[in-house]
Formats: sequence, C-alpha cells, structure tokens
Amino acid sequence: MSTRTRLARWLVPVVLLVAWLGIGGTLGPYAGKLGEVATNDQAAFLPQNAESTQVIDAQRKFKQDETLPAIVVWTAEGDTRSGGIDQSQKADATRALASLKDAAGVAGPPSPAVLSKDGQALQGVVPLRTDLGDKLETTLADVKKAAGQVPGTEVKVAGPAASQADLSDAFGGIDGLLLGVALITVLVILLLVYRSLLLPLVIIIGAVFALGLACGIVYVLADHDVVRVDGQVQGILSILVIGAATDYALLLTARFREELAVSSDRISAMRSALRRSLGPIVASGATVALGLLALLLSDLTNNRALGPVGAIGIVCAVLSTLTFLPAVLILLGRAAYWPAKPRSATEKSAGQGVWTRIASLVDRAPRKVWAATLLGLLVCAAFAPSLQSKGVPLNEIFVNDAPSVAAQKTLGKHFPGGSGNPAVVIADADRAQQVTTAAERTEGVSSAAAVGESGRPGAKALVVDGRVRIDATLEDAADSDAAKATVARLRDAVHAVEGADGLVGGYTAQQYDTQRTAEDDRMLIVPVVLAIILVILIGLLRSLLMPVLLVATVALNFLATLGVSALVFQHVLGFSGTDSSVPLYGFVFLVALGVDYNIFLMSRVREESLRHGAREGVLRGLTATGGVITSAGVVLAATFAALGIIPLAFLVQIAFIVAFGVLLDTLVVRSLLVPALVRDIGPKAWWPGALSRTSGTR
Repeated sequence: MSTRTRLARWLVPVVLLVAWLGIGGTLGPYAGKLGEVATNDQAAFLPQNAESTQVIDAQRKFKQDETLPAIVVWTAEGDTRSGGIDQSQKADATRALASLKDAAGVAGPPSPAVLSKDGQALQGVVPLRTDLGDKLETTLADVKKAAGQVPGTEVKVAGPAASQADLSDAFGGIDGLLLGVALITVLVILLLVYRSLLLPLVIIIGAVFALGLACGIVYVLADHDVVRVDGQVQGILSILVIGAATDYALLLTARFREELAVSSDRISAMRSALRRSLGPIVASGATVALGLLALLLSDLTNNRALGPVGAIGIVCAVLSTLTFLPAVLILLGRAAYWPAKPRSATEKSAGQGVWTRIASLVDRAPRKVWAATLLGLLVCAAFAPSLQSKGVPLNEIFVNDAPSVAAQKTLGKHFPGGSGNPAVVIADADRAQQVTTAAERTEGVSSAAAVGESGRPGAKALVVDGRVRIDATLEDAADSDAAKATVARLRDAVHAVEGADGLVGGYTAQQYDTQRTAEDDRMLIVPVVLAIILVILIGLLRSLLMPVLLVATVALNFLATLGVSALVFQHVLGFSGTDSSVPLYGFVFLVALGVDYNIFLMSRVREESLRHGAREGVLRGLTATGGVITSAGVVLAATFAALGIIPLAFLVQIAFIVAFGVLLDTLVVRSLLVPALVRDIGPKAWWPGALSRTSGTR
C-alpha cells in the first residue's frame, strides 16, 4: 500500500474528529442555554380546540385577558388568637391590596379582602399578567411585601401564580445539575462494567457532543418559535440524548472490539463493525425518533413540543455514534479498551460466564422459561388499571415542601376550595340571569355572579358583543377531582339553557380538558407508534411473525411496568394520582426504547442463524449481546432515574416508569422471554422469511 493511500485512509477519521471538536466547542455551551428560550407558562400548553381555550379567546373581547391569580391569604398570628381577624385588619388588608393596582406585573384591580366564615383568615386575589416569565418571582415578592403590612397576621401566597413560581424555581439550574448527575452516573457504570480507562471517556464525550448539537439546533428553532420548549421537555431532552447516545455507542464499541480480536487492521475492523451495526443502530434510532414524532398528533401543545425536540436529539445521537465514535476508535485502536484485551464473540461464548449459563437454560427448557416469565409479567400487568392518570393535585405537584403548597393548604382550611380561582362562564347577555341561576343550582358550586365593568362580580354586568362573563366559585379545591366533576356538571347545566350559547372555562376547566384530551391522545397515538415500530421491525428482520412477537412482548412489559408503578406510587411514594400525560410519555419511551434492545438482540440472532441455524443462532446471539445490552439497559435506566432529582411529581413518575421498565425489559423480557419463545417456536418464528424454511439445527 502506497504512502498516499495510507494517508488517505487516515484522513477521513481525522477530518471527522476535527469537525466534531468544532461542533462541541461551538454548540456545546447551548446545552446550558435552553432555559433562555424555555417557557413554563402552563396556559401556553392547553388543548387547541377545547372549550376552556375558547373561553380564553372570548375573555379577550372583554379586555379581560387570561390572568394568573395570586391568592393572598392572611391568618391570625399562630392561627390561634381567640378573637380571630378584626375589622381593622380587614381594612388594612384591603388597602394593601388596593396599593398593588398599578404595580408592575399586575393585570387589573385586586379584589378587596374577604373574611372567612370562621373569622380566622382573610383572602384577596391579585390578577397577574401571564407573560411575566422570569419576573414572576419578583412580582410575587412585591405582592407579599405589600400584604405584609397588616399587623398581627401571617401572610402566604397561593394559587396558580405561586405554583408557577415554584415550578420555575424547580427547573432553575436544571441544565447543569441534571446533566452533571447523568454524566457522572453513566461514567461510573461504564468504568465498573468495562474496566477501561479511555473507552468510558470517549463514549461520554460523544454523548456530550451529540447533546450540544441537539441543543444548538433546538435553541435556534425555539428562538424563532418553530418549536416550543418548557422545563420538562428541556430535562427529558438531556436525558434522552445522553442515554440513547451511550446505548448506541456500547453496541458499536462491542462490535469493534470483536472485530479487533480477529483483525490487526483497525480501519478494516471498523468497517466491518459499522457494516454489522449500522442496521440495528439506524433502525433503533428511527424507532425512537418516529415514535416521538407521533406525538405531533396530540392536541396538547407540550406533547407536540416533545415530539420534534426529542426526535432531533435522537438523530444527533445516531449521527455522533456513526461518525465521531468510529473516528476516535480508529485513531485509538486497541488502546481504547486498555487495560482489557479485545476478545471475539467465539472466545467469549466459550467460557462459563453468566450469559453462557442463561443461554444453556433457555436451550434446555425454553417452554418453562417463557411460561414462568410470562406469568410473572401478567400478574404485574393485572394492576395496571389501578394507575390513576387524572392529574396531580396542586399539593402533590412538588415532592418537597414548596411554599405554594403550604399556602394552598391554609387557604383550603378557611375558604371554599375554589376561592380566588373561579370557573369562568361566557354566555349571551339576554340569558345571563338564567345561566347564573343554573350555575348556582349546580352541585359543587358555592356561588355565581356576573362580572361588572370593575372586573369583579356583583356590579352591573359588562356586556361585550351581546355576551357576559359569569364567575362561579367552586366548593372544592380548583385542582381536585371533585372540582373537575363539578365543571362537567356545570357545563351540562349551562349548555342546557336554551339560547345562551354558554361556554365554561377557567383553571379547573383547563385541567379537565387537558385530562380528557390526554385520554383521546392515548387512543390515537398508541396504535400509531405500534404500527411504526412494526413496519421498521419487518424491514429489519425480513419477517412478519417475529416483529409481531417482539411488539407484543414490549407492550406486555409496558403494562407490567404500569402495574408495578401503580402500587409504588400509591403505597410507597404516596401519590394520589399521576399526571394525565405520564402513561403516554411512559408508553412512547418504554416501547420505543424497549424495542431497541430486541432490535440489538434479534438482528444478531438473525445474523448468527443464517450461519449456524435457528437454534444455534438464538444461543449465540444471546451470549454475544447479553453483556452489552444489559449494560446499555442499566445505563439508560440510571440516566432516566436522574430525572428524579427534580422535585416534581411528573418527572419523578416518568423517571420511575422508564427506569423500572427498561430494567424489566432488559433483564427479563429480552434476556429470558424473547429468547425462550424464539427457541421454542424454532425456524417458524421467522415466517415468512428465508430463515423459516431452514433446519432449526443447521
């Protein structure tokens, strides 16, 4: 080989490495900048076609834009004074509220202070603008400072404004903290599993470069309003890219190590490794990316936001694995695995390691193995219907003691649950009295009154384009299941008033519509994701029966995970419910990522079966991939578990579902159930492909 030819062979990996170093240096900082273009305004994520969204549009005609209520609650110091709140304190509280009328961030005149029936508390509502963003916390501090001028009382701030401020605080610093925890976790696991000094660092650097590229692209798109990012999407993107990039890297590095054991030419070894790994990695990435893009079918904006953002992250992870990683491995060669020595698949399977013993068990008693594992999964899945996905109450949104939660508890102790956060009814003016009466008579409604020109109920009703607004105060907390049931009854009552053309919105109605939309989304998106995965598996494995078998086992794993999660959430973590989007997110991540491991396994089984027959192919494939796939599963589970450091019930629930589900899939479904089923069915499992017509022992 001439010197020019040798130089040309080394030029490509050097150019790729330099290009990725440039990408990492230029776009890497964007991994910590997504917070600049993120929004945590939950009003921006409502269903597009829901009745509550129509009410928001109608409110604008009244020059009463949707506001973010901050509910100020005063209690007598220590909440034990025998005399309770006196009239002078009530007057002071009303003056304090009135002083906020023209304050920065306040959207309209605050309400006067209202005394509770037990005489122990006051409450008033300060309507804030919904677009305050980072200024919300400062505005709330100003509200609390003004309210603190009432002698002999303790002041707390509750309501959606306080909850949103605590939400923003929970996501504060998410970029650096979450990324740091995830990377350290992955690094420690890789060091323990592979006992190599350089390889874990190379894999981590590749994952960070992929994340930097993804964040740079998402930042630009979000800055131009092409995609929307919130704290949840931001956190999931980091975890998804780090986990996926590590998984794909483990598959490629394991194959390269095998090829190095039989070839002294590292470039030829990488070509062979890429040729054998390209299909599974691309198919795996396509499964996850297309599964995430199916979220674009959702009517919930935050679901649609995750779709393209997550897909961009997966594409960047695949790109890094297939370009940066090969370049570095070619340049390092065997040194990448030092002090370990590369071994071929034949050498590894010749020992008496754990995967050799598992393969032997599957070979000896396949029917007993799949029957036992199937029974265990079915028992777990039986508890899946008990998972309540009706939303998380405000007092459970945060897993720590957030100030808004304590304030909400104090408010609910002294006032009707819906105080300061009414259901908003829009109706024709000539039917206003009938609608108000119908609302007042609705079970669960404490009071109802038309809103006047001052913006408060009780004055002469403000009429705009022949329509009026009626505020209905609910008896139960605005975020409770009881309040949502009241909204459903209120809508029935309002819709029944002939000629009123009534609409019911407000915070509780928004939560109710979000829950109902999430249920509709699951009915639409779940079969679409399953169909996408099935088509990809058919193309990769060139079989019909095998893809159906794999999809069925992954779906069963998901149901079993939901069953275990229902028990853990209710009896261990103390959650009374789960966020309405949790089952859908869990499904997309678990099914798409779970199929990854079956893709890695069965593509290798197919390769070995073409050489050695169906029976031997299962055993060789399981032995060759067992260690790397299990390591990938542990890494992915640990990475998603890092989401639990953010003190939000939604992310804690997602973290548990994905982490537990991935481990269950890796250690049980992919290691025992699938190999045992394929071994028991024999060559027919590959029907109607060419393998189905071969001898099972060839």
